[in-house]
Amino acid sequence: MSLLTLAAGVGIREGIAAASGLAPDLKWPNDVLVGRRKLAGILAEGLAIGTSHQAIVIGVGINVRPAAYPPEVAARATSIEGELGRGVDRDALFEAVLDALWRRLATLEDSPGDILRAWRAASPTARGARVAWDGRSGLTSGIDDSGALLVTTPSGVERIIAGELNWNL
Repeated sequence: MSLLTLAAGVGIREGIAAASGLAPDLKWPNDVLVGRRKLAGILAEGLAIGTSHQAIVIGVGINVRPAAYPPEVAARATSIEGELGRGVDRDALFEAVLDALWRRLATLEDSPGDILRAWRAASPTARGARVAWDGRSGLTSGIDDSGALLVTTPSGVERIIAGELNWNL
């Protein structure tokens, strides 16, 4: 499941780049950023995992048009059109995102290393960012081959596979 979320992030990022020319970054596990501001988010949820009817639903939200964000959100959010300073063809964006997402998900089983390499290359916060969770804190040290975030703490390297992190960027 974690690699699926990373693959979705890579695909969404590539689709946005193809349609807009922007080169967004990825933040573990499910954010697409321009600078330090969120442009898109991804949520994957498993249904009936471990059964013959298992499925994974991937939800994607992309900020396309500039909005009047509340002050507490304005410093953390952005949009494609806000970054470009012009409109964007929504149909072309939708097509590019779906195409890139499909390509990345279709190759995940055969080429997980490609997903990991692409994700690592697009994620500057995966190394050296200060994070805190559950009363602990440390510096990000990359992701492992299963997609877990590695965080170096005073007691050693910890693997984070899920949960809420506070990114002190």
